[in-house]
Amino acid sequence: MNTTAPEQLNLLSLLLKGGIVIIPIILLSIVSIFLIIERWQSIVKKGKFSPRLIPELNDQLQNGNVKAAIALCERDQTTASRVILAGLGSLGQPIGEIEGMMETAAQIEISEMEKKMGYLGLIAGIAPMLGFIGTISGVIKIFYNISLSDNISIGIIAGGLYEKMVSSGAGLIVGVIAYSGYHFLNMLIDKNVHQIQKQTFEFIKLIQQPAEGKRN
Repeated sequence: MNTTAPEQLNLLSLLLKGGIVIIPIILLSIVSIFLIIERWQSIVKKGKFSPRLIPELNDQLQNGNVKAAIALCERDQTTASRVILAGLGSLGQPIGEIEGMMETAAQIEISEMEKKMGYLGLIAGIAPMLGFIGTISGVIKIFYNISLSDNISIGIIAGGLYEKMVSSGAGLIVGVIAYSGYHFLNMLIDKNVHQIQKQTFEFIKLIQQPAEGKRN
């Protein structure tokens, strides 16, 4: 009795059976991976914080050396230092105006970190839908061919259906990658925002200390 081994499919062969819709899904996967890596590198770089920044600023401001404090922030080149730099440039103004300038600078920095994040959210929604479109169109074609040939063989239906389900699987995988990357990067941004808020709050307390000392 002769038995034939089932055909083994590699990943590329399986993907190619998904039809024309698999091409945009593959392109979306490449774009999403590129965006995740690029945004992660950018956010990590912007998220670097110097623990010595506030103590060193305190030393300079206690000595009345505002120019040295500004030079320190310009040299530090972290997200928090750029926000604090906006506050240093407004020294002498009412505290509300200083806080307003720092809040605006912080929003600009956060916007820079969130740049291109919308594309990941878009891919997370589009990729699964493309996969479903590919599957539905494939199923329609299968049943149309059955109606023409009047052949309701399980082999014909199952064989064509598994090929069309490839596009749905691929679309869901790309959607999961983009969705996971989107939320992972947002978690990093939230962590950085917390650090910005912490250091700007410490700076506000720092510049209020001399005024409090004079009142006392």
